[in-house]
Amino acid sequence: MNKKLLAIVVGAAAAMPVMAMADVSIYGRAHVSVDYLDDGADYSETNLSSNSSRLGFKGDHEINPNLKAFFQIEQQIDFGTDNDNSFSTRDTFVGLSGNFGSARMGRFDSPFKAARGPANLFGDQVGDMRNLTRVGNARFDERYDNTIEYTTPNFSGFNAKLGYSVHEDTVAGEDVDSDTLSMSLNYAGSVIEAALAYEQAEEDTGRGERDGIRFAGAYKITDAIKAVAFYQTIDYTNDAVTPAVRDQLTADTFGLGAELKVASNTAIKGMWMTRDADADNFDSDMWVIGVEHKLDKAVRVYANYAMVDNDSNAALTPWSQARTANPSGAAGEDATGLSVGLRYDF
Repeated sequence: MNKKLLAIVVGAAAAMPVMAMADVSIYGRAHVSVDYLDDGADYSETNLSSNSSRLGFKGDHEINPNLKAFFQIEQQIDFGTDNDNSFSTRDTFVGLSGNFGSARMGRFDSPFKAARGPANLFGDQVGDMRNLTRVGNARFDERYDNTIEYTTPNFSGFNAKLGYSVHEDTVAGEDVDSDTLSMSLNYAGSVIEAALAYEQAEEDTGRGERDGIRFAGAYKITDAIKAVAFYQTIDYTNDAVTPAVRDQLTADTFGLGAELKVASNTAIKGMWMTRDADADNFDSDMWVIGVEHKLDKAVRVYANYAMVDNDSNAALTPWSQARTANPSGAAGEDATGLSVGLRYDF
């Protein structure tokens, strides 16, 4: 048995007496696709990819009518692979909730990362927006270790999140600036869903100092039509790299998309995104179109086609994020992917 899997099983068994005191559920997702990927140069192959598949335990325990404890343990499980990376920790935390809102501690998505949700039409698929928003050492779509997060109560559809992450305490015995601050203001209503987020990472987090602002919104035009919009600006500074590299990673990213329900369980989706870097000839555009059909509440199938059009020095692809099939791109080439997938939520 895989040693990491054995450790998870043993840990879960050890926790069973505690779980018995709480309302605990087991959940997960099996998400696999068959893809034809072409980097526009030398690579053109068919792949099988596991796309953020997971297994988790979650539960809560009422301490009193105004206070509840909750926890979650979630592991990524890669279908189709058998290597040391088949398991990795996803959102795993413990916390308290009540009239004050909620507070949790552990490893989980930052408020900035979660803020892409309203515009995220192709999450964990070929064409995921993170292929343009999560680039190099300036990336912000992170699941940080050692994080504390507070979420306010819901006020007429609004809430706010504030997260603080401590990456490390010292380097060679010296204090360093290694913290990340992430926050978002979120709204969810019957017609409009939106999020505005800010994140700032200190210089000693291992990838340089960076600041980011993100907006994502969705507007339900009719019961069948939804329009989405996205904007992100990233400013990257790092004394350890050249000004040219800083300009490559400092960028603005825009996106527009829509979803049309052609039947009660079938939707056609499309999105255009563009990444405008400060450096010359490092821009990229991505187009995605797809159709998704829900067989029932738990199972869906889909087919997507995505293309990234790169400037002469850019080498981004539409398939590099949240997937086990992620060959590198070729500078200045158009990278294309055709994907047919199955997702089963349980």
